[in-house]
Amino acid sequence: MHYAAILAGGRGTRLWPLSRRSEPKQALRLIGDRTMFQHSVDRLAPLFPPERILVVTSAALAAVLRSQAPEIPAENFIIEPVGRDSAPAAGLAALHLLKRDRDAVMVLLTADHYIIDTARFRSALTAARKVADSGTIVTLGIRPTFPSTGFGYIRLSDRLADVADWEVYRSGGFREKPELGEAIRMLDQGSYVWNSGMFTWRADRLLKEFDHQMPECGAALRAIGFALGGSDEAQVLAAQWPQLRRTSVDYGVMEHAEDVAVIPVDIGWSDIGSWGALVDALPQDEDENVLDGPALAIDTRRSYIRSSGRLIAAVGLEDMVIVDTPDVLLVCPRSRAEDIRDIVAQLNDAGKTEYL
Repeated sequence: MHYAAILAGGRGTRLWPLSRRSEPKQALRLIGDRTMFQHSVDRLAPLFPPERILVVTSAALAAVLRSQAPEIPAENFIIEPVGRDSAPAAGLAALHLLKRDRDAVMVLLTADHYIIDTARFRSALTAARKVADSGTIVTLGIRPTFPSTGFGYIRLSDRLADVADWEVYRSGGFREKPELGEAIRMLDQGSYVWNSGMFTWRADRLLKEFDHQMPECGAALRAIGFALGGSDEAQVLAAQWPQLRRTSVDYGVMEHAEDVAVIPVDIGWSDIGSWGALVDALPQDEDENVLDGPALAIDTRRSYIRSSGRLIAAVGLEDMVIVDTPDVLLVCPRSRAEDIRDIVAQLNDAGKTEYL
């Protein structure tokens, strides 16, 4: 059987001050009248019925996300004791699926992506599932539209097959975020795609990768798996979870995995990981501005202005982000939007958690 697992436990620090601990970006309405989490659930229908959708999140967010997707059974919300990044979260989802179905194939997704062409997205997932049934790990690679230095890349190697109307390639290796010169070269070559972070694999194959590449994490996951459903489940989870190394799926699993296939896609994909990415995903006016709430912009271009209620007036700005909340006003160039996480780190270090 095929299942979808949505990772929804992140904090979204690069979208601070709107994204907070109590209501991170996946729970916010950033595009349209649905939250990012609801968009993630909506585009899976009818490919995955609600009972075959799992959500990995924190105890603090579980109630909020359940209220936003009441069609998903409550027992399908899997709670991480603490955040350990995407690799342990994916491993935990795999354990729960294997408890239900020893032949489970899992599509791993995140709650902060926005996809315009949902029909093509579901078609690509269908092709990926067919390839993954044999044990191959499959990832969707985004056809690059510009030389991004903010995304990882995957090199396309030999063409393996055609599944429906999708080309399937062997992965020639993962490359982390490049310098601009290298990104331009990879774009010109035409044999690289962006790493979307969307993977399809048999759940048992993922656990084997943990055993092979991170044996200490694999051992901890196996112990947790044995305890699932038993009287000591909570105790074992609390004891073993801290043993899991904090790492992403990309670093912990995919960089050294073998037998990996890539399906290049053009589905109107956007990773809403920063204010700059959000601006690119939203409708813009004739000056390429996005004005959300009371705002007046004169001689202002390519800027994002979001007001929580009071009027924001801007004159002569270019490539700026202004976000006004009841307790914080953020002003920064779009080119520095990735550095907002440093502000969050400083506030955390200073103990000013009321702003987080």
